[in-house]
Amino acid sequence: MVDVPESKLWNEIGEGAVYPSNEKWHSHLLEQYKLYVEMADRISQRRTTSNTYFLTVNSAILAFIGYLTSKNSTEYMWLLALAGAMLTLFWYNIINSYRNLNTAKWQIVQDIEKRLPISPYDAEWDAVQRGNNPKLYRPISHIESWVPGVFCFLHLVVFVKTFPWLGLAHFTDRFYACTVGG
Repeated sequence: MVDVPESKLWNEIGEGAVYPSNEKWHSHLLEQYKLYVEMADRISQRRTTSNTYFLTVNSAILAFIGYLTSKNSTEYMWLLALAGAMLTLFWYNIINSYRNLNTAKWQIVQDIEKRLPISPYDAEWDAVQRGNNPKLYRPISHIESWVPGVFCFLHLVVFVKTFPWLGLAHFTDRFYACTVGG
Protein backbone atom coordinates (compact mmCIF):
# COMPACT_ATOMS: atom_id res chain seq x y z
CA MET A 1 0.00 0.00 0.00
CA VAL A 2 1.30 3.42 -0.95
CA ASP A 3 0.73 6.41 1.29
CA VAL A 4 -0.47 9.30 -0.85
CA PRO A 5 -0.56 12.60 1.06
CA GLU A 6 -3.99 14.21 0.81
CA SER A 7 -2.38 17.63 0.29
CA LYS A 8 -0.64 16.33 -2.85
CA LEU A 9 -3.72 14.65 -4.30
CA TRP A 10 -6.46 17.20 -3.67
CA ASN A 11 -6.36 20.85 -4.62
CA GLU A 12 -8.46 22.66 -2.09
CA ILE A 13 -10.26 25.80 -3.15
CA GLY A 14 -8.47 28.77 -1.63
CA GLU A 15 -10.16 31.13 0.80
CA GLY A 16 -12.32 33.63 -1.04
CA ALA A 17 -12.28 31.56 -4.24
CA VAL A 18 -15.38 29.71 -5.30
CA TYR A 19 -15.49 26.81 -7.72
CA PRO A 20 -18.21 27.49 -10.33
CA SER A 21 -20.63 24.92 -8.91
CA ASN A 22 -20.76 21.64 -7.11
CA GLU A 23 -21.98 19.97 -10.30
CA LYS A 24 -19.05 21.38 -12.30
CA TRP A 25 -16.60 20.23 -9.62
CA HIS A 26 -17.93 16.66 -9.79
CA SER A 27 -17.86 16.75 -13.58
CA HIS A 28 -14.20 17.80 -13.56
CA LEU A 29 -13.37 15.19 -10.93
CA LEU A 30 -14.95 12.45 -13.03
CA GLU A 31 -13.13 13.57 -16.20
CA GLN A 32 -9.78 13.68 -14.41
CA TYR A 33 -10.49 10.27 -12.86
CA LYS A 34 -11.27 8.73 -16.27
CA LEU A 35 -8.10 10.23 -17.74
CA TYR A 36 -6.00 9.00 -14.82
CA VAL A 37 -7.39 5.45 -15.08
CA GLU A 38 -6.63 5.48 -18.81
CA MET A 39 -3.05 6.60 -18.11
CA ALA A 40 -2.65 3.86 -15.48
CA ASP A 41 -3.81 1.33 -18.06
CA ARG A 42 -1.29 2.66 -20.58
CA ILE A 43 1.49 2.02 -18.07
CA SER A 44 0.35 -1.61 -17.99
CA GLN A 45 0.43 -1.73 -21.80
CA ARG A 46 3.97 -0.31 -21.85
CA ARG A 47 4.95 -2.90 -19.27
CA THR A 48 3.63 -5.68 -21.53
CA THR A 49 5.50 -4.24 -24.52
CA SER A 50 8.70 -4.08 -22.47
CA ASN A 51 8.28 -7.69 -21.36
CA THR A 52 7.67 -8.81 -24.95
CA TYR A 53 10.83 -7.02 -26.10
CA PHE A 54 13.05 -8.60 -23.43
CA LEU A 55 11.50 -12.03 -23.93
CA THR A 56 12.15 -11.82 -27.67
CA VAL A 57 15.75 -10.61 -27.31
CA ASN A 58 16.61 -13.25 -24.70
CA SER A 59 15.00 -16.00 -26.77
CA ALA A 60 16.92 -14.83 -29.84
CA ILE A 61 20.22 -14.87 -27.93
CA LEU A 62 19.61 -18.42 -26.72
CA ALA A 63 18.52 -19.52 -30.20
CA PHE A 64 21.69 -18.02 -31.69
CA ILE A 65 23.76 -19.80 -29.04
CA GLY A 66 22.04 -23.05 -30.05
CA TYR A 67 22.90 -22.32 -33.67
CA LEU A 68 26.55 -21.60 -32.80
CA THR A 69 26.71 -24.82 -30.80
CA SER A 70 25.43 -26.84 -33.77
CA LYS A 71 28.18 -25.30 -35.93
CA ASN A 72 30.86 -25.97 -33.29
CA SER A 73 31.58 -22.25 -33.27
CA THR A 74 31.51 -21.48 -29.57
CA GLU A 75 34.24 -18.84 -29.48
CA TYR A 76 32.04 -15.91 -28.46
CA MET A 77 29.23 -17.74 -26.65
CA TRP A 78 30.49 -16.42 -23.32
CA LEU A 79 29.99 -12.86 -24.60
CA LEU A 80 26.44 -13.59 -25.74
CA ALA A 81 25.70 -15.27 -22.40
CA LEU A 82 27.12 -12.33 -20.48
CA ALA A 83 25.09 -9.86 -22.58
CA GLY A 84 21.97 -11.98 -22.04
CA ALA A 85 22.53 -12.10 -18.27
CA MET A 86 22.97 -8.32 -18.16
CA LEU A 87 19.77 -7.83 -20.19
CA THR A 88 17.85 -10.00 -17.75
CA LEU A 89 19.08 -7.88 -14.84
CA PHE A 90 17.86 -4.75 -16.63
CA TRP A 91 14.58 -6.50 -17.37
CA TYR A 92 14.11 -7.44 -13.72
CA ASN A 93 14.73 -3.83 -12.62
CA ILE A 94 12.26 -2.52 -15.20
CA ILE A 95 9.61 -4.96 -13.94
CA ASN A 96 10.15 -3.70 -10.39
CA SER A 97 9.97 -0.10 -11.55
CA TYR A 98 6.68 -0.71 -13.35
CA ARG A 99 5.33 -2.61 -10.32
CA ASN A 100 6.10 0.34 -8.02
CA LEU A 101 4.64 2.86 -10.46
CA ASN A 102 1.47 0.79 -10.95
CA THR A 103 1.08 0.36 -7.20
CA ALA A 104 1.18 4.13 -6.71
CA LYS A 105 -1.15 4.83 -9.65
CA TRP A 106 -3.81 2.35 -8.56
CA GLN A 107 -3.63 3.58 -4.97
CA ILE A 108 -4.33 7.09 -6.24
CA VAL A 109 -7.25 5.74 -8.30
CA GLN A 110 -8.63 4.17 -5.13
CA ASP A 111 -8.16 7.44 -3.22
CA ILE A 112 -10.02 9.38 -5.92
CA GLU A 113 -12.82 6.80 -5.79
CA LYS A 114 -13.46 7.83 -2.18
CA ARG A 115 -14.99 11.02 -3.57
CA LEU A 116 -17.03 9.26 -6.26
CA PRO A 117 -20.36 7.44 -5.87
CA ILE A 118 -18.77 4.00 -6.43
CA SER A 119 -15.33 2.49 -5.87
CA PRO A 120 -15.02 -0.44 -8.30
CA TYR A 121 -11.22 -0.75 -8.24
CA ASP A 122 -11.04 -0.61 -4.45
CA ALA A 123 -13.90 -3.15 -4.20
CA GLU A 124 -12.15 -5.45 -6.68
CA TRP A 125 -8.91 -5.23 -4.73
CA ASP A 126 -10.78 -6.07 -1.51
CA ALA A 127 -12.52 -8.99 -3.27
CA VAL A 128 -9.13 -10.57 -4.01
CA GLN A 129 -7.93 -9.81 -0.47
CA ARG A 130 -5.44 -7.23 -1.75
CA GLY A 131 -3.28 -9.91 -3.35
CA ASN A 132 -2.56 -11.61 -0.02
CA ASN A 133 -4.38 -14.86 -0.85
CA PRO A 134 -2.72 -16.65 -3.81
CA LYS A 135 -5.78 -18.90 -4.20
CA LEU A 136 -7.85 -15.84 -5.12
CA TYR A 137 -5.27 -13.75 -6.93
CA ARG A 138 -1.54 -13.76 -7.39
CA PRO A 139 -0.21 -10.37 -8.51
CA ILE A 140 1.14 -10.68 -12.04
CA SER A 141 4.28 -8.72 -11.18
CA HIS A 142 5.22 -11.45 -8.69
CA ILE A 143 4.93 -14.08 -11.40
CA GLU A 144 6.55 -12.06 -14.19
CA SER A 145 9.60 -11.24 -12.07
CA TRP A 146 10.56 -14.94 -12.18
CA VAL A 147 10.90 -14.96 -15.99
CA PRO A 148 14.09 -12.84 -16.11
CA GLY A 149 15.53 -15.09 -13.40
CA VAL A 150 14.94 -18.17 -15.53
CA PHE A 151 16.61 -16.54 -18.52
CA CYS A 152 19.49 -15.31 -16.37
CA PHE A 153 20.02 -18.85 -15.11
CA LEU A 154 20.06 -20.17 -18.69
CA HIS A 155 22.59 -17.52 -19.72
CA LEU A 156 24.77 -18.37 -16.72
CA VAL A 157 24.66 -22.07 -17.67
CA VAL A 158 25.91 -21.16 -21.15
CA PHE A 159 28.59 -18.89 -19.66
CA VAL A 160 29.89 -21.61 -17.33
CA LYS A 161 29.74 -24.18 -20.15
CA THR A 162 32.10 -22.07 -22.26
CA PHE A 163 34.79 -22.10 -19.57
CA PRO A 164 35.48 -25.75 -18.72
CA TRP A 165 38.41 -24.76 -16.51
CA LEU A 166 35.92 -23.31 -14.00
CA GLY A 167 35.27 -26.90 -12.93
CA LEU A 168 31.49 -26.43 -13.09
CA ALA A 169 30.98 -27.54 -16.67
CA HIS A 170 30.25 -31.16 -15.74
CA PHE A 171 27.28 -29.97 -13.62
CA THR A 172 25.84 -27.98 -16.48
CA ASP A 173 26.40 -30.51 -19.32
CA ARG A 174 23.13 -32.35 -18.78
CA PHE A 175 21.08 -29.21 -18.18
CA TYR A 176 22.69 -27.47 -21.16
CA ALA A 177 21.85 -30.39 -23.45
CA CYS A 178 18.20 -30.24 -22.37
CA THR A 179 17.74 -26.47 -22.74
CA VAL A 180 19.93 -25.21 -25.57
CA GLY A 181 20.48 -28.39 -27.48
CA GLY A 182 24.27 -28.68 -27.12
